[in-house]
Amino acid sequence: MSVNRCVSLFSRVQRHINSQTPRITAGSFHASPGSCLSHKQRKAGLAVCIRNVSSNSSPPKTPDTSLFIPVTLKTDPAVDGTVGLELSQPLDKDELLKVLNRFYKRKEMQKLAADHGLDARLFHQAFISFRKYLLESSALPADLHIVLSDICCGAGHIDDIYPYFMRHAKQIFPMLDCIDDLRKISDLRVPANWYPEARAIQRKVIFHSGPTNSGKTYHAIQRYLAAKSGVYCGPLKLLAHEIFEKSNNAGVPCDLVTGEERTFVDLDGQAAGHVACTIEMCSVTTPYEVAVIDEIQMIRDPSRGWAWTRALLGLCAEEIHVCGETAAIDFIRELMYTTGEEVEVHNYKRLTPFSVLDQAVETLDNLRPGDCVVCFSKNDIYSISRQIEARGLECAVIYGSLPPGTKLSQAKKFNDPDDPCKILVATDAIGMGLNLSIKRIIFNSLVKPNVNEKGEKQMENISTSQALQIAGRAGRFSSKFKEGEVTTMHRDDLPILKELLSHLVEPIETAGLHPTAEQIEMFAYHLPDASLSNLIDIFVSLSQVDGLYFVCNIDDFKFLADMIQHIPLNLRSRYVFCTAPINKKQPFVCTSFLKFARQFSRDDPLTFNWVCRHISWPVAEPKNIKDLVHLEAVHDVLDLYLWLSYRFMDMFPDTASVREIQRKLDNIIQEGVRNITCLIRATDHNITIPQTHTSRRGEITGNSGAAGSNVLTGNRSQRGHRSSGEIMDSSLASRLVRDGLLTPDLLRQLQKEWSKNKREDFTNRQKNTM
Repeated sequence: MSVNRCVSLFSRVQRHINSQTPRITAGSFHASPGSCLSHKQRKAGLAVCIRNVSSNSSPPKTPDTSLFIPVTLKTDPAVDGTVGLELSQPLDKDELLKVLNRFYKRKEMQKLAADHGLDARLFHQAFISFRKYLLESSALPADLHIVLSDICCGAGHIDDIYPYFMRHAKQIFPMLDCIDDLRKISDLRVPANWYPEARAIQRKVIFHSGPTNSGKTYHAIQRYLAAKSGVYCGPLKLLAHEIFEKSNNAGVPCDLVTGEERTFVDLDGQAAGHVACTIEMCSVTTPYEVAVIDEIQMIRDPSRGWAWTRALLGLCAEEIHVCGETAAIDFIRELMYTTGEEVEVHNYKRLTPFSVLDQAVETLDNLRPGDCVVCFSKNDIYSISRQIEARGLECAVIYGSLPPGTKLSQAKKFNDPDDPCKILVATDAIGMGLNLSIKRIIFNSLVKPNVNEKGEKQMENISTSQALQIAGRAGRFSSKFKEGEVTTMHRDDLPILKELLSHLVEPIETAGLHPTAEQIEMFAYHLPDASLSNLIDIFVSLSQVDGLYFVCNIDDFKFLADMIQHIPLNLRSRYVFCTAPINKKQPFVCTSFLKFARQFSRDDPLTFNWVCRHISWPVAEPKNIKDLVHLEAVHDVLDLYLWLSYRFMDMFPDTASVREIQRKLDNIIQEGVRNITCLIRATDHNITIPQTHTSRRGEITGNSGAAGSNVLTGNRSQRGHRSSGEIMDSSLASRLVRDGLLTPDLLRQLQKEWSKNKREDFTNRQKNTM
């Protein structure tokens, strides 16, 4: 009977709360972002199929209540003052505490609260807050005071507290009162409906399928150049820049749009019919005759896959030309089935063959002109390049954090037949965006750090797709080498590489999605006190996707959101800042990002002089590797300024001046990379391999050169006279590690061998004396 009474009381309080709380009801708001049509779109009568969430058979996701952060309430005096005290009597705090603890322990109350969204965790947190509110408030609302007074005097039932407890719980956990609306906003099923303009036309989808160096992109670009209007969407700035130049050289006016750059061929700034852009920057509202989406297999990328999904579903083009691996064909067909569009497949074969050699290189003495040594860490790049030049050979160096101009400069140096540089040392950055004249690809390691779908970093062998992408750079059709070769540096890696290349690429099964700024703004309307990072967490925990999609990793976004949480910014500006593409591993870049946001929040424009003071411009030429790494970070900071300047033009006004000093900085970095071995030699501290590289496959072995051979032979002959500790501390060993001729792990292996041999010698001597 008492439970029925408290339910009745709660329903009255609920109606009172609902009358005062603005809400978006299910009747006035729909789940899919595609349903948020503008007045112009509704007037045009665009037929957009809206998914009815309630009719979907899958049950809603249970929210992760650990993400629900209680809101701190202000203990304001009650509106009706001391009316409750006047109508009843003062509350005995000790007796009230006993009453509250009895209420907390009642299983019926816990079950009733669970039915209204309060699981055990939230129930406990809400009770602690409710108890503190009752015990510390100087005056309570009249109705609550009277109810508590009656219970303390034995005239009321303890369950009568429940409606007031729930009212308090919904004040500190506002998401409880709008959980259905939050679920609708975060419903990511049927993302095709988010793009009404694309659904309003019948598009033709052509899939150009084939391995690296098969001409698939070439054929798509030919159609792009022949069209009246077109857009090229690529994964890298270098690729967008290449199509931009190729198009204009062919007499087809083409603009360039990347996150950090806008280049218009028309001097008056009028948009050309063609545009080459990075995929994140493509417009899904501009109509085109032809669109080209390059490297479509990246639609499953844990971080950037959403951009390919958006382009494929949203581009308003009569023809969509998709280029990528064969492994993506079936998935793209299935994806296009949801839009009612058929896929026409064109298959291509590799234009020039490449073969996997039966022997590993084993030593850098066996390098030949046209070789490219592929590493997966900067430390390996530094070490190998120094070893190569110690042999009197010149080498070019390319890795991911180098500015695009420096990469192109190094590629040109390597490709130039008149340049003495005939060897390239590079990371997997060569897998896309650079045309290189490579005869033989040599994998120095097959182990690479990867980030899984949970955002966790782990060391694992490269995938078949990655191996084929890199190996395919050998013997390209346009180079002087008509046949490519692939092998490894270490003998143990060769069977693994052969096995990788013999496998078929795993078929793509899902495409990435990412919450939009509009969705997060709607979330913030319901949860105005939540931080952006917390909003994103709750969004992902409630989001529903069908079997074709997954929500992309948002750790980088949350990292930036947490970094600037204390800075007063409106939600839209905060969201834009957090989508900035920065390298969070660079402390100087992160510090600059923070200063940019703080200056922006003061409504104080970030001028050219301000930026110059911040980066200490003009900068000196690098004297060692540390200086070079810092200059790369400075280049990234200038990239960040340019990226923000196209989102907040009035606050980042000096784009031209910043771009000019960035060009000068690029030249300084180019000069530093050309002299990289001198910088390595001048570096004070040792260059070490990361601790995660525990296997021999991830390291440069010490027997790859003459000096290393001397260590293996000379010291082995003296093992009876010197202890392993003496060898570790010897100046020769330290020098070899510093110069990159030995790695610490290899030295430790040698130490174990010497110790083992010494023990065996000692045992043998003991046997001989017995």
